[in-house]
Amino acid sequence: MNYTLFCVEDDPVYGKLVQHSLSMDPEYTVQLFKSGHELLKQLHQHPDVITLDINLPDFSGHELLLEIKKKSPDSVIIVLSGQEDISTAVQLFRLGVFDYIIKDDNALDRLWHVAHNATKQSEMKRELNVLRSEIHDKYSISSEIRGASPEMEKIFNLIEKTVKSDINVMLYGETGTGKELVARSVHFNSNRKSKPFVPINVTAIPKELIESELFGHEKGAFTGAHAARTGLLESAKGGTVFLDEIGEMELSMQVKLLRVLQEMEMTRVGGNQKIKLDFRLITATHKNLLNEVREGNFREDLYYRLMGITIELPPLRERGKDIIILANYFLKQFCKKNKLPEKMLANSAMKALLKYNFPGNVRELKAIIESAIVLSDSDVIEAYDFAFTSDSSPDVLFNDEFTLEEYTTKIIQLSLNKNDNNVVRTASKLGIGKSTIYRLIQEGKLSN
Repeated sequence: MNYTLFCVEDDPVYGKLVQHSLSMDPEYTVQLFKSGHELLKQLHQHPDVITLDINLPDFSGHELLLEIKKKSPDSVIIVLSGQEDISTAVQLFRLGVFDYIIKDDNALDRLWHVAHNATKQSEMKRELNVLRSEIHDKYSISSEIRGASPEMEKIFNLIEKTVKSDINVMLYGETGTGKELVARSVHFNSNRKSKPFVPINVTAIPKELIESELFGHEKGAFTGAHAARTGLLESAKGGTVFLDEIGEMELSMQVKLLRVLQEMEMTRVGGNQKIKLDFRLITATHKNLLNEVREGNFREDLYYRLMGITIELPPLRERGKDIIILANYFLKQFCKKNKLPEKMLANSAMKALLKYNFPGNVRELKAIIESAIVLSDSDVIEAYDFAFTSDSSPDVLFNDEFTLEEYTTKIIQLSLNKNDNNVVRTASKLGIGKSTIYRLIQEGKLSN
């Protein structure tokens, strides 16, 4: 790893000593500057570390520090001074200086060790910036939320609108449709992206612990509370809270959550101090919350408090050829991650995927593709490599909006799929004429 160090020193002799001392490390490229103006002209290089004489003829130390922070905020600054002034040192530390070294007989030795610690911090900053960039890329809109169907275009448009403000977002959709992925995309594309994303699954927390988990508790608040604990809402600190399966929250807890959301402040369990909160709220549920309100299972005032932009994620079975887009994406990702030769889907495999109802939605598709990659004996995945878990989804087959003809067609289609598109066998199993099936195929009501 190579590091760039800038040394600013108006004493040419001492400057050469500093430059020579630091240049003993082969990983350091050290440049020497005699004035603040010379330094500022080269700050576009964004050095990892700057050693700075605080008493320069053309700049006060404070002024120069502020200019450095503006133009190269990630540079780590070490101040060298001929005077031991505690109040000056305190002010400099407040401005973000990494260390303050007095120019005595041990200064160069100390500078050597401090510079090495500073380069470690610089490297950590660089890695953090790369990580933030990767996270942003990973959760960029249309990155992992893939699809080209009209249904998904609507979703993308809604997500783009939500990231421009702090408005609440309510996500609806069956299990496995990608609600948390959408929530993360909203967060990492918003102005809160550098702050925490705190996912909370209401169903995963025992009802007797949920208040403590959300709001935190003080030491001795209840049996087993041996120390104070920060709640999940408090830990968001300027970020985003994602409350998944909000429809499962008990009414007594809904009252407490409503009060917190109204005031954006809370009190830990067993405590008295009011704690101010700052977070954006995204909620998700597979239930129809308005129906839950009508049935008395969900508070109406909380429902309207949570409402903002509503995004309803369509089930995978309604997304048409998005299934193939997602399948190819999961296939490439799995092969890359596991260092396997890249595989492709045969036509028979794509047809089988398009016919399947995916009761588990996108999550199930991912699992099916990954198991098929492992089970396949060649570079081409065939239909028989898939381990489908069911023949149909009750949500698809039993719909009170279907006509009798639609029910009949769906039953025949499911039987055709199960019998490898063998019309004779299907007709025999269902006790209907072959001509009926052939007619429906010709009319485009069945696929074969």
